[in-house]
Amino acid sequence: MVKLTIDGHPVAVEQGTTILDAAKKAGIDIPTLCYLKDLNEIGACRVCVVEIEGQDRLSAACATVAEEGMVVRTATPRVLDARRINVQLILSQHNVSCTTCMRNGNCKLQKVALDLNLQEEPFEKKPFSNKWDKTFPLVRDASRCIQCLRCVNVCEKVQTLGVWSLTGTGKRARVEVAGGKSIRDVNCALCGQCITHCPVGALTVRDDTQRVRQAVADPEKIVVVQVAPAVRAAWGDAVGVSAEAATEKRMVAAIRALGVDYVFDTDFSADLTIMEEGSELIEHIKEGRQGPMFTSCCPGWVRFLKLEYPHLVKKLSTAKSPQQMFGAVAKSYYAQLLGVEADKIFCVSIMPCTAKKYECDVAAVNDAARKDVDVVLTTRELGRLLRHVDVAALEEEEFDQPLGTATGAGVIFGATGGVMEAALRSAYYLLTGRNPEVDAFSEVRGLDGWKEASFQIRDKKLKVAVASGLGNARKLVEALERGEVSYDFVEIMACPGGCAGGGGQPICDGQELAGERGERLYELDRSYALRFSHENPAVEELYKSYLGAPLSHRAHELLHTEQEDWEL
Repeated sequence: MVKLTIDGHPVAVEQGTTILDAAKKAGIDIPTLCYLKDLNEIGACRVCVVEIEGQDRLSAACATVAEEGMVVRTATPRVLDARRINVQLILSQHNVSCTTCMRNGNCKLQKVALDLNLQEEPFEKKPFSNKWDKTFPLVRDASRCIQCLRCVNVCEKVQTLGVWSLTGTGKRARVEVAGGKSIRDVNCALCGQCITHCPVGALTVRDDTQRVRQAVADPEKIVVVQVAPAVRAAWGDAVGVSAEAATEKRMVAAIRALGVDYVFDTDFSADLTIMEEGSELIEHIKEGRQGPMFTSCCPGWVRFLKLEYPHLVKKLSTAKSPQQMFGAVAKSYYAQLLGVEADKIFCVSIMPCTAKKYECDVAAVNDAARKDVDVVLTTRELGRLLRHVDVAALEEEEFDQPLGTATGAGVIFGATGGVMEAALRSAYYLLTGRNPEVDAFSEVRGLDGWKEASFQIRDKKLKVAVASGLGNARKLVEALERGEVSYDFVEIMACPGGCAGGGGQPICDGQELAGERGERLYELDRSYALRFSHENPAVEELYKSYLGAPLSHRAHELLHTEQEDWEL
């Protein structure tokens, strides 16, 4: 142990601990802008500087290791003056039109400036600018970038794509798309992790809220909303209500308060996905096909595979994602139930994901005559739409029917390992004619980046793997390529922790909440009366009255896609 003194408080920490973490242990807050633990500990912003007795220069607390006998002061006049100057220099290159920034009220720079009581900008303002295709789902505003390098390191170290890079030196240093290219010309998977780790509003997602408002105001449109599993675990953070108040049913009431016509549950189509994908998996096993079948419900993963390993795209399940299956069913089966033409229905998806905005626009994933999903909103965009609604005062309401019926298997789609577990629950039934123990496949749960498991189902030993985060996906794929591992079925989610940690989720700076949010989904699973996708009565009725059977001709037309045909 190392003993030191911080602001007069004795602190004992493990060897190798930084001053920043030592101060945190003592309950002393040192402000930061660029810092991300174990990822971005470079002292770039110089906001965390502290004074160390016996040293002339101030030191960055995030990059300085605590030493025996150190005496540290975190709030001397010299330290506070240095912080103010450093932040004022950052502001001289930053667009401070906060009222029109999507991060207004949830901006690390805004908070630090407020805490430092900055009331003037003494330095000449010279923010950078950039041209950007605002139709692309990910939007970058260089005038708001503070060169903290968080996006660079998240993309490089966690997602292994290297979309962003630092160019120039000194005051000319700036972050831009690697190689000076257009964002469309680099291998961006649209995972959105750079957005959720940006401390300011330099990286955002394309805002589509106005399109939804216009559809709601159009008397010729029937606005149908679907809500993804992971949204219910995080939407409270987007509207500022507690997890206890942000229930699933209050979420339904809040969305209905926007004036939409119907609120349905993407969990319904998650159950539908399991029926198609599970049946596909059984065919894959029975026919003894070589190599694994990959899940296909994450468009960030599909983009990654097409961009980085295009020869493996044929290994993807052809099942559409739950989002796209829902849209296809809403504009065919449900339109028929309502007695209206498909183009009368305006389908809105609320997703924890940025890549879903890309997916809904892919021509090859949609029915030839129309778009299955018209608009995708992130959880954050839902929060912006609900700003005028007193959410906490709303009474709970139920999802509409029949596309609002769901099982626990559908809800765990939002957590890493959830798709795998849901699929195995139903695959076991389809192969044996009886249900397994409901938690028989819980070994695939957890936040480990790459998990393996084997399960015996009748005379077949099924070897599976689950990975979340594209860096882990790359490791798994390359191990497969080298012949070091072999699996029957592989689930990949582009975002660490799965959709619960998606790029469209509410931003709580410095916190990785995928595990906590994922656990909420497992709690919901345990609370559901139905926990197997094949027992969803609304899905059973859909097959009986419209689709016929899993993998039928009509099911293939509506619910399957060839990812090799997807344009990037």
